[in-house]
Amino acid sequence: MPVPLEAALTTLPTVPAASRPRRLPRPTLLIGLLLLAALILAALIPERLAPYSPTDFNYEAILSPPSAAHPFGTDNFGRDVLSRVIHGTRVDMQIAVLTTLFPFVFGTLLGALTGYRGRWADALVGRIADLVVVFPFLVLVIAIVAVLGPGLNNMYVAVSAVGWVSYWRLTRGEVMAQKKAEYAQAGRVLGYSPARILLRHILPNAVTPAIVYLMTDMSLGILLGASLGYLGLGAQPPTPEWGVMVADGKNSMATAWWISTFPGLALTLAGVTFSLIGDGLADALRPRS
Repeated sequence: MPVPLEAALTTLPTVPAASRPRRLPRPTLLIGLLLLAALILAALIPERLAPYSPTDFNYEAILSPPSAAHPFGTDNFGRDVLSRVIHGTRVDMQIAVLTTLFPFVFGTLLGALTGYRGRWADALVGRIADLVVVFPFLVLVIAIVAVLGPGLNNMYVAVSAVGWVSYWRLTRGEVMAQKKAEYAQAGRVLGYSPARILLRHILPNAVTPAIVYLMTDMSLGILLGASLGYLGLGAQPPTPEWGVMVADGKNSMATAWWISTFPGLALTLAGVTFSLIGDGLADALRPRS
């Protein structure tokens, strides 16, 4: 028989606040947040940080190696690579957010509804998800972008049409487990509406895996945007996007290695940043006895 919420709460032992162990944030989370703050700063005010315009040509400094005037060198149009890398932070951070925001919101809410209600809605969404995952993720995204046309907006549409499945699966499984917990049963005994039980009690406890995956997915979103930019299906020149910059220097690696190397290092840094945050959040949000 379900235990009423008030009765369950009165039987829980209390621990004095002074004796409760404090959970210190993990160094990985702190380092990841510091790196993220630096990336956000570069994305917000690239004009103040970059020494040159990212699109101005300088034919007197074509393919100049790294120097005091151009710390990251220049490309085959004389554009300062450092300035383009800094300005590219805004584009790639935008890609990280917009390729994950809609899949996270849509997939989480849909997973909560189907996991709580089940039955025909769960079966229908499950068959749609199975149809999506039959095809490799990158191949399906490239196919959708090829049909819609190259560009960032079409890339966001393509990723959103495919990327919600992982969030749906994570949230659905957690909600199906949480709805059998005693606190959810107590809410039903107290006469709470299904919407209140789901949104105010079950979903906050079930969304943790999706939040942790979101950080990893942002890293994958940046890599996906760079990959599509490299293939000419994402950001289009002269947009200073890291994948486009790597593609610009692919034919000059033997003579002008800096054109592709520094944007590639920026991609690596962004990926490591979100991976550190995801690892730190996984530990911080993990329940402790």
